[in-house]
Amino acid sequence: MASIKVLIVDDSAIVRQIFTEIISREPGLEVVGTAPDPDVARDKILQLKPDVITLDIEMPRMDGLTFLKKLMHHHPLPTIIVSSLTPRGSQLALDALELGAVEVLGKPGGAFSVEDLGGQLVEKIRAAALTRPRKPSDHHPAPKPSSVAPNPPLKTTNKVIAIGASTGGTEAIKEVLLGLPPNSPGIVIVQHMPPKFTTAFAQRLNQICRLEVKEAQDGDSVLAGRVLIAPGNCHMLLRRSGSRYFAQVKNGPPVHHQRPSVDVLFNSTALSAGGNAIGVLLTGMGADGADGLLAMKERGAYTIAQDEATSVVYGMPKEAVKRGAVHKVLPLSRIPGEIQRVLASSWAT
Repeated sequence: MASIKVLIVDDSAIVRQIFTEIISREPGLEVVGTAPDPDVARDKILQLKPDVITLDIEMPRMDGLTFLKKLMHHHPLPTIIVSSLTPRGSQLALDALELGAVEVLGKPGGAFSVEDLGGQLVEKIRAAALTRPRKPSDHHPAPKPSSVAPNPPLKTTNKVIAIGASTGGTEAIKEVLLGLPPNSPGIVIVQHMPPKFTTAFAQRLNQICRLEVKEAQDGDSVLAGRVLIAPGNCHMLLRRSGSRYFAQVKNGPPVHHQRPSVDVLFNSTALSAGGNAIGVLLTGMGADGADGLLAMKERGAYTIAQDEATSVVYGMPKEAVKRGAVHKVLPLSRIPGEIQRVLASSWAT
């Protein structure tokens, strides 16, 4: 099998050196070139034809966002955004994901070691290589809240919706939430994303959704009309006390190399909510969430997986389908309607 060819674009010579060292020691990965700025990168993309690029988002001469916009319009390539772990860096990274980037990698401040970044970088490159990059104009934005169909009657408020996603998930989650009415049951979400970025992601969703969206804190109540996003580098579990659902945020070993892990959330939802839950597994590489979705289904939950055609990477949903964990496989645009249909059906009595 041919190696995955990577181009590193970063104005820092140290970062270019460290990334080259990380990638070069991995079987199946090859650094075909590096570039200190977008002008050099443009020429090397045409010359070297990389499969994946890593792109620093804050650079002189031409910033990463401007370059990414031009790249996705003229020569779309799977792109991993490398961003500082700052509020500004996090917001720029979210802008980049909206423009077509497929992954985000946090760049720690100060000196950082190969060991700190190696596993994350390699995993994201392998995931990016499996994606189908899109031009920004190819993205069909989620419907505005005003265009949502009349709300079906919800027969009980004692329900919960659990959603998991990885590569390509930020845009998929946004589309699902924009398609749901403000009286939806409480929603808990795991999106594979570094610390700080989950904070910015929740804040951005809160600005555009009719639901309240926040990054979860330990003990937060899961309420109708509220969405809790698992913080980066922490697991989130759904717990129940009497009739009250709440989020438990905790440390713990990674599951499927992920923290937060979708399986951790889904398994806890199966135990705490049983048949009162809906599980939704969206785009992403690997198998995180597949076993947990099966556990939810076996405890009576209704389960949905995103289809291959609309997934950026059809990995996690595919694994769930293979395990028999899914009631219905749907294109992304139909998932909000299916959630509302199920909540209004006899299942929700």
